Amino acid sequence: MIDNVVTADPSTSRKLTPEVRRGLLGLGLGNALEWYDWMVFGLLSAYIGPNFFPSQEPLSATLNTLAVFAVGFAFRPLGGVILGTVADRIGRRRVMLLSIVLMAVTTLVIAVTPGYAAIGAWAGVILLVCRCVQGISTGIEAPLSTSHAVELAPPGREGMVAGLMSFYVNLGILMASLVSFASSLMIGGAAMGEWGWRVPFIVGSLFGFVVVYLRRSLPETMRPEELAAAKTSGVWGGIRRHWLAVLAIIFVVGAAQAYNYAWNVGLPTAARSSFKEDPTAVFALTTALAVVLVVGSWVVGRFTDGRALSRWFIVTRLAAIPSVFLMLFYVQPGIAGFAAVLLGGSLVLVLNMTIYNVVSASLMPKSIRGTGVALGYGIGVAVFGGTASYLLVWFQSLHADWVFPVYVAVLSILSVVFYILARRSSGLYIGK
Repeated sequence: MIDNVVTADPSTSRKLTPEVRRGLLGLGLGNALEWYDWMVFGLLSAYIGPNFFPSQEPLSATLNTLAVFAVGFAFRPLGGVILGTVADRIGRRRVMLLSIVLMAVTTLVIAVTPGYAAIGAWAGVILLVCRCVQGISTGIEAPLSTSHAVELAPPGREGMVAGLMSFYVNLGILMASLVSFASSLMIGGAAMGEWGWRVPFIVGSLFGFVVVYLRRSLPETMRPEELAAAKTSGVWGGIRRHWLAVLAIIFVVGAAQAYNYAWNVGLPTAARSSFKEDPTAVFALTTALAVVLVVGSWVVGRFTDGRALSRWFIVTRLAAIPSVFLMLFYVQPGIAGFAAVLLGGSLVLVLNMTIYNVVSASLMPKSIRGTGVALGYGIGVAVFGGTASYLLVWFQSLHADWVFPVYVAVLSILSVVFYILARRSSGLYIGK
């Protein structure tokens, strides 16, 4: 029996107050910053690698950088567990502010850290530590900001929240591609490899401090009695009772992120490193993909507002199974083939990336939502999303291109199965 399911009340206003709008702006821009910083690192890995991990073989340096990229993901569950528990015990606002401070500061450190030629192995150590701290920050940012936004908005507006938060996520991805493309276009590929890759990181750090200012006025959604109940009943006892929901969230998030990072990081990295495509052309196409995602998320959010997101999740996730096999058409150099695959899979990608976070939040009750969603999200992204780019490039280097799409297809099937089982076990706590 579920005693705190949120359902839309026809008598409740669906309009957003100015306070709610400001709160959603601060939460959304924080998501944009997280994805901007995360995607910039992935997009520029071919430049970062030789500076921090010198090697005679460019592909080896790139793989070393992508390994650091993956290590950052490994710290996401830790951030989710620690900061999610804190958010359920003391409230959402202060944790949301802390996560942005951590991201802004570490992005600035990466931007100004000297390379291997100047400080030797310490360059790689500093880079690794920054990525670990960013992993802790992003381990709570995406899951808790979405949960915070759903709790802040009027009941029945889950589709709007999904579209809005996804819009800001994709705005961050667009900014990462656009700033990287503009930098490459203005200073050239050689300068990008020497020092130009630092410019997008400086832009990200400045953006981060703007978001810190905006988040100072975030409304708190946890009422005093809810915080008291969380302290009394214990957060982790609730997590144990909802273990199936956590398992479902792991695969709901993991499958979406494996697809996402393959398209936004893995394929562009393979194009530049393995197939030696023109970097400026690759950045231009990743920017076009980001535009599709920004516009598409807004459209999907508007269309699904007031509709059953559970049904849409199942349909769009099943559609990802055949769509991911499009990458098998890009197995040799050719910018046209890269463009066809990248943009061809964008429609299914935007459908999946728009609603998966709200779907995840719907599986957990409010009293343990911060911890439960962050834990499932962190594990899903770390195990499946963080390794996606590395696996894609690695399988291509082994001439086993077919393995990765099969892998993502299996994850997609499992995500639907576990979601249905969790929904039948304890129901939904947000929407329907």
